[in-house]
Amino acid sequence: MPKVKLDAQFAQTAHCPLGRKKVDFWDTGSVCNGLVLEVRSTGGRTWYLRYQDQHGKQRQFKIGRWEDIGWEQVRKAARRLRSEVVLGGDPSEQKAAVKLIPTYAELATQHLAHAKTYQRSYDTTEMYVRRHIVPKWGKKHLTDITQPAVAKWLADKADEGLAPATVEKIRVIFGRSFELASRWNIPGADRNPVRGIPRRRFANARERFLSSEEAERLRVAVAKSRNPQLPAIVAMLLLTGARVSEVLSAEWKNIELDRRSWLIPMSKTGKARHVPLSQQAIEVIRQIKRKDDARYLFPSRTDPKGHLGSIKHAWQTARKEAKLGDLRIHDLRHTSASFMINAGIDLFAVGRVLGHANHASTMRYSHLANDTLLAAVEAGAKKQQVDWAATS
Repeated sequence: MPKVKLDAQFAQTAHCPLGRKKVDFWDTGSVCNGLVLEVRSTGGRTWYLRYQDQHGKQRQFKIGRWEDIGWEQVRKAARRLRSEVVLGGDPSEQKAAVKLIPTYAELATQHLAHAKTYQRSYDTTEMYVRRHIVPKWGKKHLTDITQPAVAKWLADKADEGLAPATVEKIRVIFGRSFELASRWNIPGADRNPVRGIPRRRFANARERFLSSEEAERLRVAVAKSRNPQLPAIVAMLLLTGARVSEVLSAEWKNIELDRRSWLIPMSKTGKARHVPLSQQAIEVIRQIKRKDDARYLFPSRTDPKGHLGSIKHAWQTARKEAKLGDLRIHDLRHTSASFMINAGIDLFAVGRVLGHANHASTMRYSHLANDTLLAAVEAGAKKQQVDWAATS
């Protein structure tokens, strides 16, 4: 391997001897030890730095093709790389590590595969990743995703009209991807570009309770529904305070009418709970026409083995019929709680019926409990039939 003084002029005129596929010209050391110009019989020329790593193994790092990079750039790159080697670094290893850094789309696939093993709300997570995150970041490598860019993207999402709660959900899921990547030691995940981006303040709690008059209007409206299952479903929601997913997936084997109890084997909190059944709830259940060997109270109309998956269209029609356009299906759970509290039932008992994981969840109804207590002291004062204000 010939040693020469490598420079721009030599590189321009260098050629491969006849009968050989390539030849390596090594720098004499005037630039740096290990700089090599590879000249091929095809006329191609490429700059390399060759060196020994810490284990004494010969390594090679490609600086660039002669036609793509100028001599001054070659010289500076060679000296910088040689300095790294002298200080114990390995440029080739670093380059290989960069190639191992995945794109976000690749990370998202792993994230979703992991989420599917335990998340009950997997479909929601998958939808946010597919619809919002991957279209923006899927083709970028993890190290190319920066915190300022993510912060601007989330701000733009909010400006596009997405609900604050939706933007927050996107932020949490995106950040979770990088948390998992760090835990799994995925290259390029040594920092989380979502961490440090502040959570936007927003009031997500929405209180909407039906009055008795509105509840009656809703009863009349659902009775007219073309979906014969809707009246019983809405009645169960209002009479038990259960979530719509819990009602739709209710199984006959978990209903014990003699004990006035309904077992929900898996709730949102991850725990089973028994829901007490009022006499009205029992009557509603008895009126449901059960087919032979039916598993669910509300079977699917398309899948003989499944349960009803959604009442969206029937609900929207009934809501419009009842002139309750702002009423969400989840508001029936709030309404059930409000009627119990206004009947004098304490918050702890209501929380147990609803299956709240902690007392704080039930405290959103505390103003209703206060109204009940206020009514109690007013009734007590009136019953005394004494005008205590007259003594002051």
